[in-house]
Amino acid sequence: MPIHDRINDVAGNAPGFGYAHAVTTSGRLAFVSGQVALDQNGTLVGPDDLKAQTRQVLHNLANVLTQLGATWADVVRFNWYVLDTAELPIVREIRDEFIRPVLGDRPNPASTLVQVAGLFRPDCLIEVDAVVSIPHVV
Repeated sequence: MPIHDRINDVAGNAPGFGYAHAVTTSGRLAFVSGQVALDQNGTLVGPDDLKAQTRQVLHNLANVLTQLGATWADVVRFNWYVLDTAELPIVREIRDEFIRPVLGDRPNPASTLVQVAGLFRPDCLIEVDAVVSIPHVV
């Protein structure tokens, strides 16, 4: 099992709100491509609905984690790409629906959020990629 140390308190820095400043790991790493709100048939879920799209994106990411033999606890970094940072509370709400049951009170993974002018399709509102520390299989 990989060891994850999530560093939330850094002298001289403001506390991370909803993310760790850094995460160290001893596990093998997987770099997960950006996930968008396409279902298994390639149909966009939630046109013009950031909440529905965020939920689908994280559902897709959960499927990748399962394939890797990992859980949300093994995610050490997120990169979030959104069209409108004013809607960040929606993203945090849905993120927490997925990861809080696994992480409990532990700090979230290291994280970066970037507002972008557009994604690979004009109807996509959010994309998320991740770095995962894969549990060691004995």
